[in-house]
Amino acid sequence: MLLVVDVGNTQTHLGTFEGAELVEHWRFATVRSSTADELGAALRSLLELRGLSFDAIDAAIVSSTVPQLRPEWSEMASRYLGHELLVVGPGLRIGMPIRYDNPREIGPDRLVNAVAGYDKVGGACVIVDFGTAVTHDIVSADGEYLGGVIFPGVEISLEALTERAAALPKIDLTEPRGLIGKTTVDAIRSGVLYGFAAMVDGILARLRAELGADTRAIATGGLAGVIVPYCAGIDEVDDLLTLTGLRLIWERNRE
Repeated sequence: MLLVVDVGNTQTHLGTFEGAELVEHWRFATVRSSTADELGAALRSLLELRGLSFDAIDAAIVSSTVPQLRPEWSEMASRYLGHELLVVGPGLRIGMPIRYDNPREIGPDRLVNAVAGYDKVGGACVIVDFGTAVTHDIVSADGEYLGGVIFPGVEISLEALTERAAALPKIDLTEPRGLIGKTTVDAIRSGVLYGFAAMVDGILARLRAELGADTRAIATGGLAGVIVPYCAGIDEVDDLLTLTGLRLIWERNRE
Protein backbone atom coordinates (compact mmCIF):
# COMPACT_ATOMS: atom_id res chain seq x y z
CA MET A 1 0.00 0.00 0.00
CA LEU A 2 1.29 3.45 -0.94
CA LEU A 3 1.01 6.37 1.50
CA VAL A 4 0.76 9.82 -0.11
CA VAL A 5 1.03 12.99 1.98
CA ASP A 6 0.27 16.55 0.89
CA VAL A 7 1.43 18.97 3.60
CA GLY A 8 -0.13 22.39 3.06
CA ASN A 9 0.25 25.57 5.06
CA THR A 10 -3.17 25.10 6.66
CA GLN A 11 -4.10 21.44 6.25
CA THR A 12 -2.35 18.12 5.68
CA HIS A 13 -4.16 15.77 3.30
CA LEU A 14 -3.01 12.17 3.16
CA GLY A 15 -4.26 8.98 1.63
CA THR A 16 -3.46 5.36 0.82
CA PHE A 17 -3.46 3.72 -2.60
CA GLU A 18 -3.70 0.11 -3.68
CA GLY A 19 -2.44 0.37 -7.25
CA ALA A 20 -4.38 3.20 -8.87
CA GLU A 21 -7.27 2.97 -6.40
CA LEU A 22 -7.48 5.42 -3.50
CA VAL A 23 -8.42 3.30 -0.50
CA GLU A 24 -8.81 6.03 2.13
CA HIS A 25 -7.90 9.64 2.77
CA TRP A 26 -7.85 12.00 5.75
CA ARG A 27 -7.27 15.68 6.56
CA PHE A 28 -5.90 17.27 9.70
CA ALA A 29 -4.56 20.70 10.64
CA THR A 30 -0.91 21.31 9.78
CA VAL A 31 1.12 22.07 12.92
CA ARG A 32 4.50 23.45 11.88
CA SER A 33 6.19 22.44 15.13
CA SER A 34 5.20 18.75 14.80
CA THR A 35 7.96 16.22 15.46
CA ALA A 36 8.51 12.91 13.69
CA ASP A 37 7.07 11.11 16.71
CA GLU A 38 3.95 13.27 16.75
CA LEU A 39 3.42 12.67 13.02
CA GLY A 40 3.90 8.95 13.56
CA ALA A 41 1.34 8.92 16.36
CA ALA A 42 -1.18 10.82 14.22
CA LEU A 43 -0.67 8.48 11.26
CA ARG A 44 -0.96 5.38 13.44
CA SER A 45 -4.26 6.64 14.90
CA LEU A 46 -5.70 7.32 11.45
CA LEU A 47 -4.65 3.92 10.14
CA GLU A 48 -6.12 2.17 13.19
CA LEU A 49 -9.48 3.82 12.51
CA ARG A 50 -9.58 1.71 9.35
CA GLY A 51 -8.17 -1.43 10.92
CA LEU A 52 -4.70 -0.88 9.41
CA SER A 53 -1.20 -0.68 10.83
CA PHE A 54 2.22 0.63 9.80
CA ASP A 55 2.95 -2.80 8.32
CA ALA A 56 0.34 -2.14 5.62
CA ILE A 57 2.42 0.74 4.19
CA ASP A 58 4.98 -0.48 1.65
CA ALA A 59 6.06 2.92 0.26
CA ALA A 60 5.41 6.61 0.82
CA ILE A 61 5.81 10.00 -0.84
CA VAL A 62 5.32 13.52 0.54
CA SER A 63 4.88 16.99 -0.90
CA SER A 64 5.32 19.76 1.66
CA THR A 65 4.96 23.53 1.35
CA VAL A 66 6.25 23.77 4.93
CA PRO A 67 10.04 23.26 4.68
CA GLN A 68 10.62 22.45 8.36
CA LEU A 69 8.21 19.50 8.18
CA ARG A 70 9.97 17.72 5.30
CA PRO A 71 12.74 16.23 7.48
CA GLU A 72 10.19 15.34 10.16
CA TRP A 73 8.10 13.32 7.72
CA SER A 74 11.27 11.66 6.40
CA GLU A 75 12.32 10.75 9.93
CA MET A 76 8.83 9.47 10.71
CA ALA A 77 8.96 7.14 7.69
CA SER A 78 12.42 5.87 8.57
CA ARG A 79 11.52 5.28 12.22
CA TYR A 80 7.98 3.89 11.96
CA LEU A 81 7.51 2.66 8.39
CA GLY A 82 11.00 1.24 8.01
CA HIS A 83 11.76 2.71 4.60
CA GLU A 84 12.82 5.92 2.90
CA LEU A 85 10.16 8.47 2.07
CA LEU A 86 10.24 10.10 -1.37
CA VAL A 87 10.11 13.90 -1.07
CA VAL A 88 8.86 15.94 -4.04
CA GLY A 89 11.59 18.40 -4.93
CA PRO A 90 14.78 18.83 -6.95
CA GLY A 91 16.18 15.54 -8.20
CA LEU A 92 12.86 13.71 -8.30
CA ARG A 93 11.52 12.78 -11.74
CA ILE A 94 8.09 14.23 -12.44
CA GLY A 95 7.94 13.39 -16.15
CA MET A 96 7.17 16.96 -17.20
CA PRO A 97 9.48 19.59 -18.76
CA ILE A 98 9.57 22.75 -16.61
CA ARG A 99 9.68 26.10 -18.43
CA TYR A 100 10.34 28.23 -15.35
CA ASP A 101 13.25 30.59 -14.73
CA ASN A 102 14.13 28.92 -11.43
CA PRO A 103 12.35 25.56 -10.96
CA ARG A 104 13.46 25.43 -7.31
CA GLU A 105 11.06 28.29 -6.56
CA ILE A 106 7.99 26.28 -7.54
CA GLY A 107 5.95 24.91 -4.64
CA PRO A 108 6.01 21.10 -4.81
CA ASP A 109 2.23 20.92 -4.57
CA ARG A 110 1.97 23.05 -7.71
CA LEU A 111 4.09 20.60 -9.70
CA VAL A 112 2.14 17.66 -8.31
CA ASN A 113 -1.14 19.28 -9.38
CA ALA A 114 0.26 20.02 -12.84
CA VAL A 115 1.28 16.38 -13.33
CA ALA A 116 -2.14 15.13 -12.23
CA GLY A 117 -4.03 17.71 -14.27
CA TYR A 118 -2.22 16.89 -17.50
CA ASP A 119 -2.60 13.16 -16.89
CA LYS A 120 -6.32 13.71 -16.39
CA VAL A 121 -7.08 15.78 -19.52
CA GLY A 122 -4.18 14.96 -21.85
CA GLY A 123 -3.91 18.51 -23.14
CA ALA A 124 -3.54 22.17 -22.22
CA CYS A 125 -4.91 22.79 -18.75
CA VAL A 126 -4.98 25.17 -15.81
CA ILE A 127 -5.14 23.83 -12.27
CA VAL A 128 -6.71 26.29 -9.83
CA ASP A 129 -5.89 25.42 -6.22
CA PHE A 130 -8.02 27.20 -3.61
CA GLY A 131 -5.78 26.97 -0.56
CA THR A 132 -3.92 29.44 1.63
CA ALA A 133 -3.15 31.14 -1.68
CA VAL A 134 -5.14 30.79 -4.90
CA THR A 135 -2.77 29.39 -7.50
CA HIS A 136 -3.23 28.89 -11.23
CA ASP A 137 -0.70 26.44 -12.67
CA ILE A 138 -0.52 26.21 -16.42
CA VAL A 139 0.42 23.20 -18.56
CA SER A 140 0.80 23.41 -22.34
CA ALA A 141 -0.80 21.07 -24.86
CA ASP A 142 2.61 19.34 -25.12
CA GLY A 143 2.70 18.65 -21.38
CA GLU A 144 5.14 21.40 -20.35
CA TYR A 145 4.84 23.24 -17.06
CA LEU A 146 4.72 26.88 -18.22
CA GLY A 147 4.33 28.77 -14.95
CA GLY A 148 1.55 30.17 -12.84
CA VAL A 149 -0.45 32.95 -11.28
CA ILE A 150 -0.72 33.43 -7.50
CA PHE A 151 -2.82 35.72 -5.34
CA PRO A 152 -3.79 35.67 -1.62
CA GLY A 153 -6.37 33.10 -0.63
CA VAL A 154 -9.86 33.63 0.71
CA GLU A 155 -9.17 33.06 4.39
CA ILE A 156 -6.07 35.24 4.67
CA SER A 157 -7.83 37.99 2.70
CA LEU A 158 -10.73 37.91 5.14
CA GLU A 159 -8.34 37.94 8.10
CA ALA A 160 -6.52 40.97 6.70
CA LEU A 161 -9.82 42.77 6.08
CA THR A 162 -11.14 42.34 9.61
CA GLU A 163 -7.76 43.04 11.24
CA ARG A 164 -7.14 46.25 9.32
CA ALA A 165 -10.73 47.53 9.36
CA ALA A 166 -11.85 47.49 12.98
CA ALA A 167 -15.51 48.15 12.23
CA LEU A 168 -15.91 45.18 9.88
CA PRO A 169 -17.08 41.88 11.43
CA LYS A 170 -15.75 38.38 10.84
CA ILE A 171 -18.07 36.31 8.65
CA ASP A 172 -18.69 32.74 7.62
CA LEU A 173 -18.71 31.94 3.92
CA THR A 174 -22.32 30.94 3.43
CA GLU A 175 -24.32 31.82 0.33
CA PRO A 176 -25.10 35.56 0.12
CA ARG A 177 -28.73 36.60 -0.16
CA GLY A 178 -27.91 38.45 -3.38
CA LEU A 179 -25.17 40.29 -5.20
CA ILE A 180 -26.12 43.59 -3.56
CA GLY A 181 -25.65 43.20 0.18
CA LYS A 182 -28.35 44.70 2.40
CA THR A 183 -26.20 44.35 5.53
CA THR A 184 -22.47 44.72 6.11
CA VAL A 185 -22.12 40.96 6.58
CA ASP A 186 -23.95 40.28 3.31
CA ALA A 187 -21.87 42.92 1.53
CA ILE A 188 -18.60 41.30 2.66
CA ARG A 189 -19.89 37.82 1.87
CA SER A 190 -20.94 38.91 -1.61
CA GLY A 191 -17.65 40.70 -2.22
CA VAL A 192 -15.57 37.70 -1.21
CA LEU A 193 -17.52 35.01 -3.07
CA TYR A 194 -18.34 36.91 -6.25
CA GLY A 195 -15.06 38.82 -6.12
CA PHE A 196 -12.81 35.75 -5.95
CA ALA A 197 -14.92 34.01 -8.60
CA ALA A 198 -14.53 37.03 -10.88
CA MET A 199 -10.74 37.06 -10.35
CA VAL A 200 -10.47 33.37 -11.18
CA ASP A 201 -12.69 33.70 -14.24
CA GLY A 202 -10.82 36.79 -15.43
CA ILE A 203 -7.44 35.05 -15.23
CA LEU A 204 -8.81 31.94 -16.95
CA ALA A 205 -10.22 34.06 -19.79
CA ARG A 206 -6.81 35.68 -20.36
CA LEU A 207 -5.06 32.30 -20.22
CA ARG A 208 -7.47 30.76 -22.73
CA ALA A 209 -6.91 33.71 -25.05
CA GLU A 210 -3.20 32.81 -24.96
CA LEU A 211 -3.33 29.02 -24.85
CA GLY A 212 -6.55 28.28 -26.74
CA ALA A 213 -10.25 28.25 -25.96
CA ASP A 214 -10.24 24.49 -25.35
CA THR A 215 -7.86 24.77 -22.37
CA ARG A 216 -9.41 22.86 -19.50
CA ALA A 217 -9.64 24.31 -15.98
CA ILE A 218 -9.62 21.98 -12.97
CA ALA A 219 -10.24 23.26 -9.44
CA THR A 220 -8.91 21.65 -6.28
CA GLY A 221 -8.08 22.65 -2.71
CA GLY A 222 -9.98 23.05 0.52
CA LEU A 223 -12.06 26.08 -0.51
CA ALA A 224 -12.82 25.03 -4.08
CA GLY A 225 -16.32 23.98 -3.08
CA VAL A 226 -17.00 27.44 -1.66
CA ILE A 227 -15.88 29.56 -4.63
CA VAL A 228 -16.39 27.36 -7.70
CA PRO A 229 -20.23 27.54 -7.63
CA TYR A 230 -19.84 31.25 -8.43
CA CYS A 231 -17.30 30.69 -11.23
CA ALA A 232 -18.14 30.36 -14.90
CA GLY A 233 -14.74 29.23 -16.17
CA ILE A 234 -14.04 26.08 -14.11
CA ASP A 235 -14.72 22.81 -15.95
CA GLU A 236 -14.55 20.43 -13.00
CA VAL A 237 -13.61 20.08 -9.34
CA ASP A 238 -11.26 17.31 -8.19
CA ASP A 239 -10.62 17.40 -4.46
CA LEU A 240 -8.25 14.42 -4.73
CA LEU A 241 -6.10 15.80 -7.55
CA THR A 242 -2.96 16.34 -5.45
CA LEU A 243 -3.09 12.84 -3.97
CA THR A 244 -3.40 11.40 -7.47
CA GLY A 245 -0.44 13.47 -8.63
CA LEU A 246 1.68 12.14 -5.77
CA ARG A 247 0.85 8.58 -6.81
CA LEU A 248 1.83 9.32 -10.42
CA ILE A 249 5.16 10.86 -9.40
CA TRP A 250 5.90 7.93 -7.10
CA GLU A 251 5.25 5.54 -10.00
CA ARG A 252 7.66 7.51 -12.20
CA ASN A 253 10.42 7.15 -9.61
CA ARG A 254 10.13 3.44 -8.84
CA GLU A 255 13.36 1.57 -9.46
